[in-house]
Amino acid sequence: MAERCNYLWRLMATAVAFSVFGLGGVLFSLIVFPLLTLLIRQPARRIALSRRVVQLSFAAFIRLMRALGILSYRIVGAEKLRRPGLLILANHPTLIDVVFLISLLPNADCIVKSSLARNPFTRGPVHASGYICNDSGEGLIEDCIRSVRAGNNLVIFPEGTRTPLDGGFKLQRGAANIAVRGHCAITPVTISCEPRSLAKGVPWWSIPSQPMRFTIEVLDDLPVAPFLEGQNEAMAARGLTRFLHDFYLTTSSLHANPGI
Repeated sequence: MAERCNYLWRLMATAVAFSVFGLGGVLFSLIVFPLLTLLIRQPARRIALSRRVVQLSFAAFIRLMRALGILSYRIVGAEKLRRPGLLILANHPTLIDVVFLISLLPNADCIVKSSLARNPFTRGPVHASGYICNDSGEGLIEDCIRSVRAGNNLVIFPEGTRTPLDGGFKLQRGAANIAVRGHCAITPVTISCEPRSLAKGVPWWSIPSQPMRFTIEVLDDLPVAPFLEGQNEAMAARGLTRFLHDFYLTTSSLHANPGI
């Protein structure tokens, strides 16, 4: 009976948390970010402040989920993120991975789907924060390199989508191309969630039997120079993608029991 009550409470709490997130997104889009655009004319200052607002709101959302008993988390190596100009690559087991990472970064940049720039829940922060839309074609890689060189901390999920529950894991080559062509060291982050939930194809209301336990670990930087030795950029990007594929398979819990 106690387990059943706990489950029902977490189900209700999850609905409350995501409702707050959605409502907050609308209010920020309608009020906060238009005010920032109106009051702050300098684009660089406006973008920096908008990103700080996003960081604080995401951190508040994570704390809300923890206070409601939906999840707990442990972050290892967060001090490594307190540097400018990082290319941060992470695996992507759950829906809220980007929320966790941006909550740790006051000047985060990221690649967003163009649909998010039109979504009423997300278009305000996307536009005000100057995030990179994925519809820029061949210029996308150059946009990402410029962002890192400008001192932004660029967050990328090389899978391009959440890891499915069946453990299928495939990396796109875009992240490696950015690292190779921009000569950017990689700051790898591994994210694990036990029991698995909020995965690809899993609706938010399909909650696990126990609260989610997140472990987010920031690892030491990976230099790209060794991959460029004796190789052209295309071959180096292929080799780096293969390396990252094996790296994330061995350092993150991608094949954990979903527990749903």
